[in-house]
Amino acid sequence: MLWYLLKLAVLLPLIAGLAWGSLKLARRMQVRATAAQGPRAVRIVETQMLSPTLRLAVIEFHGREILVSASKGGLVRLAEAPARARVEGDAA
Repeated sequence: MLWYLLKLAVLLPLIAGLAWGSLKLARRMQVRATAAQGPRAVRIVETQMLSPTLRLAVIEFHGREILVSASKGGLVRLAEAPARARVEGDAA
């Protein structure tokens, strides 16, 4: 029984550390891969969850902001307006 508890005390933090490290590495690789693609024509400005199957999203495309509804059935354009000026702290 003591051997089991000793293995558990050593391996449990080791496994948790490996899981945490793999998540950090995956996030870093995702950011690096996204940055390597260069500027994009489409940018998601904001999203809002309305229900588990319905989401509102504001998408910037060629100087226009488009409000869309995203569901399992697809996207539906709800409104369109000129793009607002970006705030200085806004991520590109």
